Amino acid sequence: MTANSKVIVVDDDADLRNSLRCLFQTVGLNVEVFGTAEAFVESDQTKQPGCLLLDVRMPGMGGLQLLEYLQTVNGHLPVVVFTGHGDVPMVLQAMKSGAFAFLEKPATHQEILDCVQKALAFDQDRRRRDLERTNVEKLLAQLSPRELEVMDRLVAGMPNKKIAMDLAISERTLEKHRKNIMLKMELGSLAELIKLIVLYKEHIAPPESQ
Repeated sequence: MTANSKVIVVDDDADLRNSLRCLFQTVGLNVEVFGTAEAFVESDQTKQPGCLLLDVRMPGMGGLQLLEYLQTVNGHLPVVVFTGHGDVPMVLQAMKSGAFAFLEKPATHQEILDCVQKALAFDQDRRRRDLERTNVEKLLAQLSPRELEVMDRLVAGMPNKKIAMDLAISERTLEKHRKNIMLKMELGSLAELIKLIVLYKEHIAPPESQ
């Protein structure tokens, strides 16, 4: 968990908010509590590293409405829905709206902590992948269209002679492109380039469609 990660609790029950605050502080987690969804929205923490522990039934904006709002503003916080009024349609709606997990009250302290820790780990991993993707995209943006064509063929395992013929360039020109690619991508070998691009396409880059 990063140093600025935070567990955010949104629940209209003051006693429960205080209890959860003490629970998370006891295990060394940063925590902030809100009595309404509106107060959380006004705090402008939708992209705060951490996770959100959210009640469903509250005065004003309910938990499911807040989930839908977070989708519209591209909020990144994984949300653990925490309610004493759970039913199948509510669970389905919460999951459809992007909830990370669903906990029914009353839950034990250990159940709450286990779920929150999973949400925090998920958030940290997603942010790491986002950063890696951004860094790779910055490097790729430095490549010329021709260098990108060469790189794609190198990563696909095509031999130099075949790449040169395919692009109608000399092998000497191809070698210059290859050296420029390695320099711009800050890599020392073709193996490193292949590993980076394969990882980017398979594990870092977001899926093209859901």
